[in-house]
Amino acid sequence: MLVTGKEILDHAHKNGYAVGAFNVVNMEMLQAVVNAAEEEKSPVFVQTTEGALSYAGIGYLSAMIRYAAEQVKVPVAFHLDHGGSFEVAMKCIRNGWTSVMIDGSHHPLEGNIEVTRRVVDAAHACGVSVEAELGRLGGVEDNISVDEKDAMYTDPEEAKKFVAETEVDYLAIAIGTAHGKYKGIPKLDFDRLATIKNDLKMPIVLHGASGVDEESIKKAIALGVNKINIDTELRCAYTDKNREIFAQQPDLFDLRKYIGPARENVKAKVIEKIRLFGSNGKA
Repeated sequence: MLVTGKEILDHAHKNGYAVGAFNVVNMEMLQAVVNAAEEEKSPVFVQTTEGALSYAGIGYLSAMIRYAAEQVKVPVAFHLDHGGSFEVAMKCIRNGWTSVMIDGSHHPLEGNIEVTRRVVDAAHACGVSVEAELGRLGGVEDNISVDEKDAMYTDPEEAKKFVAETEVDYLAIAIGTAHGKYKGIPKLDFDRLATIKNDLKMPIVLHGASGVDEESIKKAIALGVNKINIDTELRCAYTDKNREIFAQQPDLFDLRKYIGPARENVKAKVIEKIRLFGSNGKA
């Protein structure tokens, strides 16, 4: 069933667990995510980036994801990941998204507050939840690229000001994760996370979680992370299975015989994350 992100994350915040937010770009990845959530009786975020909108088309994604959400009993939030402008966020809201992220983290603090407040006012009037980001993650995700030298951790004092002035529903913070594949082992600033969670007392979002070790994820959840974004690991699960199949059957041309197994491999990865995050059985 289709619900807002706030409905899902308020429960996660109050009960101390995290919900997986999984990026999809096609029907098979969508089926993998939704079917995994249904089997595990877990709430879930189905996410689309602007890159996914360009690839598949907003109409196709909207129709597919809303249909998929209607086929299951678990709560499904339909989320825009890293919306780059007010206009993109509004276009998604008009097309059925129930949660949108406005990423103004490339602006100075006041500029980020201004664009986020504008999206919050419009989205809340439509019953749609809003995520924003304060601080910048390094790495690459679709058409977003941030050099390591430009990445910065979230300042707790700025976070208090930001949330008070924007009234955003959940906040993505930078504590040492990065988008894409890691070159080394990420070291998370747990003290910073604990301070921000204690100050804000609201759902906290962790981006760039693909590849972060399980113990760090568990500790982050214990300290207050309630939404965890997974993209790269799903892409790898999909493509790794394709590579494996073609290595064994190089002449294969029936799409169903490699896309189907790839879907099942993504589903297994989603189930693994749902159990790690503690959202299984929470629907």
